[in-house]
Amino acid sequence: MSATEGHEVTDVHAHLLMPGLHAEVERRVPDEVQAAADLELRRNGLASLQASGRMIGERFPRLTSVEARLAAMDEQGVDRQWVSPSPNHFYPWANEGLATWATGEANRLVAEHVALAPDRLVGLGTVPLQHPHLVVDALDDAVLGRGLAGVEISSFAGDVELSDERLEPFWARAAELRAVVFLHPFGCSLDERLDRFYLSNTVGQPTENAVALSHLIFAGVLDRHPGLRLIAAHGGGYLPTAIGRSDRAWAVRPEARGCAHKPSSYLSKLWFDTVVHDERALRWLVEAAGADRVLLGSDFPFDMGLDDPVAFVRGAGLADAEVTGILGANAAELLRTRVHA
Repeated sequence: MSATEGHEVTDVHAHLLMPGLHAEVERRVPDEVQAAADLELRRNGLASLQASGRMIGERFPRLTSVEARLAAMDEQGVDRQWVSPSPNHFYPWANEGLATWATGEANRLVAEHVALAPDRLVGLGTVPLQHPHLVVDALDDAVLGRGLAGVEISSFAGDVELSDERLEPFWARAAELRAVVFLHPFGCSLDERLDRFYLSNTVGQPTENAVALSHLIFAGVLDRHPGLRLIAAHGGGYLPTAIGRSDRAWAVRPEARGCAHKPSSYLSKLWFDTVVHDERALRWLVEAAGADRVLLGSDFPFDMGLDDPVAFVRGAGLADAEVTGILGANAAELLRTRVHA
């Protein structure tokens, strides 16, 4: 076991690519897959898509092979990973039948992958967010059917925002199961405004995190479901550092009073990973949300992740107890009381 105070060093943000799943989706609905690819081209631009293709090709073993994953974890000093689907497997455009099959298949494949190293890997599944009436069954399939720790969701899907009242049963069930809900955007609704300089990721991802979390906060979702265990990727994006503006709106705008308390108070009711790429931002996140609400993340194995996530946390100038929590104790506590299959 690596450092720290008897807790396993745990990376909560790592991905699995499932090429067989995608090939079958493409076989079933080639026109829809092509339309999705066209949207990605419009959102990202050709240069970024070509660079991403090369990057994924180079890192393909770490995205698919348990052996390559474990070897990389050893190099990073990581004892345990929470493995979630690569976000391209959300398929937010899929119809009900395809979405039901694809999410079930993704949950099965994640479970099979982590079962090859159960002492080191924890799985997160997915749900068809664009079909709110299907998400509770998908969550049950992931947690109770497959033994996963929770599910990964995007920041929106089609016309479904996280504030959508149709998702209330999902939030209630996730809280009841004490399941992890990992918020990880895929795509940004700003579309071609971000189609160069890799703005689709550098600006798009933190924007989507901020928008999605704001929907949850201002709609009162966290008031109604205080037991919800939601982790925001990328440190919650822009929201933690700009939360004062949300507090001001809550204080002066009647339409922004859907939550019971000022928005900044809800940061300590959420969890955030450490993929912020700046030691100052990590310190601010700890100050804004509390050290017990921050979890080690790397975005493994993508190039926009942290190459040495443990060193990043250790180099941020935090107190020893805060480092201990972030590197593993906080993640262990989240899993300690979860409902098992």
